[in-house]
Amino acid sequence: MNEAVLILIKPDGLRKSLTGNILTRLSETKLEIVAAKMVRVSEELAHAHYAHLENESFFPDLVRYIRGELHDRRKTMALVYWGNGAILKCRQLAGATNPEEAEATSIRGSYGRITTAGLYENVIHVSGNQEEAEREIKLWFKPDEVIVPLYPLKEITKDKVKTNLWT
Repeated sequence: MNEAVLILIKPDGLRKSLTGNILTRLSETKLEIVAAKMVRVSEELAHAHYAHLENESFFPDLVRYIRGELHDRRKTMALVYWGNGAILKCRQLAGATNPEEAEATSIRGSYGRITTAGLYENVIHVSGNQEEAEREIKLWFKPDEVIVPLYPLKEITKDKVKTNLWT
């Protein structure tokens, strides 16, 4: 079954010039990239993305991390991969969230680290399930930025300009 998954190459991955390596590894999945962009992550987007972790003690550092404040690289690469079994394929390639528990051959096992403060710098985010993927994709992308119709749309006219919004 075709499904979509959000992939983020985080600021530490960009700072270490790992974009090509990560994309090459992800190409092993034979999935299609249906959206891609560089994002300067706002405070609001960071909070919305990690809303499920807002009560954790590490939440402020996590927000600073995804915003690039810890790496002097204030950007994140956001991609949507699409195809059969996309979530499982990408999560297997990414490896465990904790880089020390990830297989050495996985992306996180190869390139991730844990800081002395205990923050996981794991270079990549991959949606965990279809519900999470839909929520995250709708946060990071507008409908017209994705080249396949992933979710139902509604057309609106605002100031005489038609645009699509996620329903």
